[in-house]
Amino acid sequence: MAVYSYAEQFERQLAQKYAREMVSHDLTLSNPQIKFLNAQTIKIPKITVSGYKDHTRAGAYNAGTITNAWEPKKLEHDRDVEFILDPMDIDETNLVLEMANIQNVFETEQAIPEKDSYRFSKLYAEAKTYKKEGGSVIDNTVLNETNILEWFDEQMAIMDDLAVPEEGRVLYVTSTFKKILKNADGITRSVIVSGAGAPAINRKVHSLDDVKIKSVPSARFKTKYEFTNGCTPASTAKQINAMLVHPSCVISRDKYAYMKLFTPGTDSRTADNYIYQNRYYTDTFLIENKACGISINAEAEG
Repeated sequence: MAVYSYAEQFERQLAQKYAREMVSHDLTLSNPQIKFLNAQTIKIPKITVSGYKDHTRAGAYNAGTITNAWEPKKLEHDRDVEFILDPMDIDETNLVLEMANIQNVFETEQAIPEKDSYRFSKLYAEAKTYKKEGGSVIDNTVLNETNILEWFDEQMAIMDDLAVPEEGRVLYVTSTFKKILKNADGITRSVIVSGAGAPAINRKVHSLDDVKIKSVPSARFKTKYEFTNGCTPASTAKQINAMLVHPSCVISRDKYAYMKLFTPGTDSRTADNYIYQNRYYTDTFLIENKACGISINAEAEG
């Protein structure tokens, strides 16, 4: 009997699914140069160098100073699940419970929402840690059509002043706040009618001042989650409304992914059953000396 490696066999399909359905996918593409240095820890170099001094033309250069430190980040989000399925359940449900269907439903309804939820809540938690002058911003202003652009402009100005790159910033918002943004005071639109057929009006807002806008389901955009059985908002969780972030301030890595399907007879524990196993080991971090690259608007705690 065969043992199928889903992680390898369906790698391309899963990558496409993540890119299409995982809202936080952009965050996994940043800082590819940062590697795992040991079993559980990413160590981020923090290098400080001194600046210029006046040249004396006496044949000698001024000595500079270099200090080097490490910011360790330990991976902690290690998750797994196992499904055992009797072959007669597959046969008698007309293949509705086929393993490929279970894989698809699990990724869509459990794995992908959990990864988004974990990443956004982890960024919120670390932004609280690095909330200081010249660091991350967590704002509790109640936003509406009259002040949302003012809030956006203020956060953009703060990032500009701290030399956060302009290109590549992403604004994550709930659908409620995307609606507010569409109706915000000061928004101007142009309607272009061209081509054959009936004219169409498209009111979608894809970007704002060249900042890409991405909608996040509100259930995936909470400040805190419980991961005891799946992923559910914590009792003390508050709603994140908007997150302006430059991905360069984020490290998000999947260190390990394991998906196997054991067909009947290949696992002595369950005899003639199918066994599907899924595990992933991941984490998301905010880089301390780049924490100025994130601004969050959320409901006030307490």
